[in-house]
Amino acid sequence: MTQEQRQRRGDPPGTASRRAAMRLLDSVLRKGLPLESALDAAARDLERADDRGFAHAIASEALRRLPDLDALIDGATKNRLPEDSKARMALRLALVQALTLGTPAHAAISTALPLVEGGPRRLVHGVFGTLMRSGAALPEIPTLPDTVADRWRRAWGDSAVASAARLIAVPPPLDLIGSPPSDLDGVSLMPGHLRLARGTAVAGLTGFGEGGWWVQDLSASIPARLLGPGAGRRALDLCAAPGGKTMQLVSAGFEVTAVDSSGSRLERLRENLQRTGLRAGIVAADVMKWKPPEPADAILLDAPCSATGIYRRHPDVLHRVRPRAIAELAEDQKAMLARAASWLRPGGTLVYSVCSLEPEEGEAVAASLGPEWEAVPVRPSELPEGLAATGEGWLRILPGAFESQGGVDSFFIARFRRK
Repeated sequence: MTQEQRQRRGDPPGTASRRAAMRLLDSVLRKGLPLESALDAAARDLERADDRGFAHAIASEALRRLPDLDALIDGATKNRLPEDSKARMALRLALVQALTLGTPAHAAISTALPLVEGGPRRLVHGVFGTLMRSGAALPEIPTLPDTVADRWRRAWGDSAVASAARLIAVPPPLDLIGSPPSDLDGVSLMPGHLRLARGTAVAGLTGFGEGGWWVQDLSASIPARLLGPGAGRRALDLCAAPGGKTMQLVSAGFEVTAVDSSGSRLERLRENLQRTGLRAGIVAADVMKWKPPEPADAILLDAPCSATGIYRRHPDVLHRVRPRAIAELAEDQKAMLARAASWLRPGGTLVYSVCSLEPEEGEAVAASLGPEWEAVPVRPSELPEGLAATGEGWLRILPGAFESQGGVDSFFIARFRRK
């Protein structure tokens, strides 16, 4: 039957999307799952793409503003509701709809009350009503979770934390990489890049069908650029899917082998290559078990990480990534970097990158590479104006970079040459 079993009997229209949004929140906050990977299971009863999209939008916006939503709820309740209670979850969803997504208050609460099955519906209704009548509002600049703000403040200072809070308030703009058409109204921050306004629909843009460009954040495009021109050299793109860096390397003239362990993500890579008309070898394998048949001239390792640097696009990372996970990921990255580096021919170049704001995953991992590899400092001519290498020659992109133009993802990037 589905579409939430043809809307549970007596539920107001639209309740099914809110149920899916609650499942998403629960998957992130209680189970620690990434928002995107939890979507299919959470929205399993939703047939329409619009309903799935709305469920995702509600959950994502609630995660962007969770500390501020909870502050409103706690200020209106005598006894603090448990973190994972249905009442708190339902109030988070109702409030974020009414206060930021433009849902009429009556629709937000009427579709939230059925979610509190067997729970304190009267309490939820009362708290929501009290907050609406008092003119409750969320701050223009969201509050980051205390644990995240404290961790980033220790690593990068108050300015970076303030920028991160400002940037998470709105979804990021759209970056096109490759050969974006000149007739689009956008801003270019470096060659082969064009930035369009947030919310721009991709499919209808000039040149999309012809495959002359692809969507990729400006920061994410820098690691492949640092390998320089290909000129037929053999390159390994490790942990390659969904393929933005592979397409860059092929476009630069490399003979590329793209390796990734995820079948579904490799399928997206194949689709991207087909659309752009680019060719690369594809290997479905775990980098820690696979080995190339011969040494490579260039290697790009965009290692699996906490992904805290892409919090603007994936606000779930602010709530599910814990210090223990960061430490474990860092150890995995050290092992992966050492293994990948051993596949370079003498004189070959390796670029290591992570979309993380954690120094344990960036600087500490890069420093672990042995003396047979020398750092190749990133030059100003290789970067967009406004970015600069660290004293070690590495690149650390923090919140605040290009903030006036909409910001960029936060990355760590280092380049090495085998002696």
